Amino acid sequence: MEAIECVMANAVKTKKQKGKSKDNTRRNPFHWLLQQGFRVVGACFVLILALVLVFSVVNPPTTIYMFQEARRLGGVDHEWVSTEEIAPIMARSVVAAEDANFCQHWGFDLKAIKAAIAAGGHTGASTISQQTVKNVFLWHGRNFTRKGLEALMTPLVEAMWSKRRIVEVYLNIAEFDEGVFGVKAAASHYFGVSPEALSSTQAARLAAVLPFPKMRSASKPSNSVQKRTSQIIDGAATIYTDGRSECFES
Repeated sequence: MEAIECVMANAVKTKKQKGKSKDNTRRNPFHWLLQQGFRVVGACFVLILALVLVFSVVNPPTTIYMFQEARRLGGVDHEWVSTEEIAPIMARSVVAAEDANFCQHWGFDLKAIKAAIAAGGHTGASTISQQTVKNVFLWHGRNFTRKGLEALMTPLVEAMWSKRRIVEVYLNIAEFDEGVFGVKAAASHYFGVSPEALSSTQAARLAAVLPFPKMRSASKPSNSVQKRTSQIIDGAATIYTDGRSECFES
């Protein structure tokens, strides 16, 4: 009898506790909202993790920006090619132009960031990894939400993708002219060649137009593009000689 009474007493106690818990939840909607917020954040993180993992082996069919441009222009020129189908000098040229320390950082170039801050923010400090994250997963435009997501996702991409994969994806989604995306479309558009046939000068010119693809031309280079091309040719040779291209060429 004592055992039965004890069990019944515990059951009543548990029921009262559950009732109190429900009452507390009703009385404290902030606690409920906080719980739901954590669940949403957790679900978003899992989704981001899954997308980063999938695209480490699956080629992104399009991007948000590419989709927007296709709607605006009525279509875009884009076709995916593997790293093996791209002249090695193209990858070296892009890295030399956009992120010379690509093999030496984990997604953020702290030296470049400090230099940009010292220059008053007038110079860019985004790495190829950051640009790849922005182009593949996010949208263009300057706002804190996008920059925050970019800062979160860049280390994930660096951890789950190889450097070679990052460069491959970047070369295939970068905009080289209005409606022209990826190195294959760009090589054909500007020079009438396949990406594996690009010369050092052609590769450097393509890399030179990347910051302002709608304002610069690789086939009809301005004086500034020609000057930048010479700098990129020298830079590509330098990173090859000192080993800073090994991480994406091995």
